[in-house]
Amino acid sequence: MFSRPSAPLFLTLLASVCAISACTVGPDYAGAPQVAPDAARAANFVRAPSVGVVSTRAPSQWWLALNDPQLNTLIDAALVHNPDIHAAQARLRESRAQLQNQKANGMPKGSVDAAALRFRQPNLSALSSSQGSSSSSGGGPLQLYTAGFDATWEIDLFGGTRRAVEAATAEADAVDADLADTQVSLAAEVAQAYVDLRDEQQRLTLAQRSAEIEQRMLTLTQQRRAHGTAADVDVERLTTQVENTRATLTPLDEQVEASLDQLAVLTGQAPGALDQELSALRPMPALPASVPVGDPASMLQQRPDIRAAERRLASNNAQIGEHKADFFPKVTLFGDIGYTAADPGHLLRKSNFSWIGAPYLQWNVLDFGRTLSSVHSAEASRDEADAKYAHTVLAALQDANTSLSRYGHQREHLATLQQVQASADRSATLMRQRYTAGASSLIDLLDTQRTQFSAQQNVVAGQAELLKDFVSLQKSLGLGWRVQG
Repeated sequence: MFSRPSAPLFLTLLASVCAISACTVGPDYAGAPQVAPDAARAANFVRAPSVGVVSTRAPSQWWLALNDPQLNTLIDAALVHNPDIHAAQARLRESRAQLQNQKANGMPKGSVDAAALRFRQPNLSALSSSQGSSSSSGGGPLQLYTAGFDATWEIDLFGGTRRAVEAATAEADAVDADLADTQVSLAAEVAQAYVDLRDEQQRLTLAQRSAEIEQRMLTLTQQRRAHGTAADVDVERLTTQVENTRATLTPLDEQVEASLDQLAVLTGQAPGALDQELSALRPMPALPASVPVGDPASMLQQRPDIRAAERRLASNNAQIGEHKADFFPKVTLFGDIGYTAADPGHLLRKSNFSWIGAPYLQWNVLDFGRTLSSVHSAEASRDEADAKYAHTVLAALQDANTSLSRYGHQREHLATLQQVQASADRSATLMRQRYTAGASSLIDLLDTQRTQFSAQQNVVAGQAELLKDFVSLQKSLGLGWRVQG
């Protein structure tokens, strides 16, 4: 029989295994490299406009500042029902399951087995008798019953399993950030589609009114030509103008329907599902007086694509150690206990008990550079992830500054368009007064009103462009994601 090891010896062996297993090969992750440190630590963005923005931290649900309940409902629905969100959530569940699998690899593995055997062996004495004998027969059937439990545990001496868990943890965090990035992009896409819809609806209404005015002008000119006070060229010029305006109605109507379908699909519904809800003409969302944008440091912290790039860098760094552990021996502890008997009623008797325990050493000393190649490949992947992280940070800084510049310049452009509209409104008012006093013709009044409607259309288009620039700015700041449970 095997003697039981003494308690001091057992504790010494256990402490030795723990000390060895505390060794973890491979480079420890020291964090992401610094990229454009001066720009990242600046108090303000380089391209931030002097008016219209403030340096306070921006809220994540930026669309609430637009005070449009329909837009809020659409974004909330998209963040729940959009198929891209469902796919990203599935990838997150998959990555977390893989992480749990890696953690389980560091634990012992065990199995239970049981068998009932019945067999008959030949009668050896009969086999040695004469060839002509007919009395040979086999022995009686034998029965054997067995039940047992076996377990194996690979001791993580050099940290290969720990590095695998570290890599899987970082990858799960990266996939979580990917989901957040999907939410950021989706919220911005819904808002821009909604602004497009309201812009197209308003411009369609203004174009219809302009077409009505031009038709009235054409009718009056045709009447004047009939009385000899207008030339054919005037009629043809107005006819062309009326047809050109009417030609713009069909594309605008088509764009309205396309925007309605886009919003339906973004919210996880079939095209046409939102027609009744959104077809009514409504004003565009109203921009706040000032937009909070924070500073570059807060932007770099909250952008999900940067967090995803950093976590993948950490994952690739851990994979180097995972492969380096293959240079060293692996020790697996194996144990088995069980009972074996010829009678099931005697199976659990003490005399039928057996056990075995053994350490198993495996060391792949002749792999012709396979492990070294795997390490070099992992190091190259880490360097690639490092470069991708730097690119992501620089692209984020560019994106934010470009969006701020566009937003500031569009504010100035819209102010100019509003001045033009104000001038056209004053001109239309003065012409209406002259027409009432009999100092100008109805043709002159209608032509002034048509110019007024054109100026209004330009302002509507400018407002829509400014709203979309606002949305792009929020997206560039990395806003719009929600924490996942």
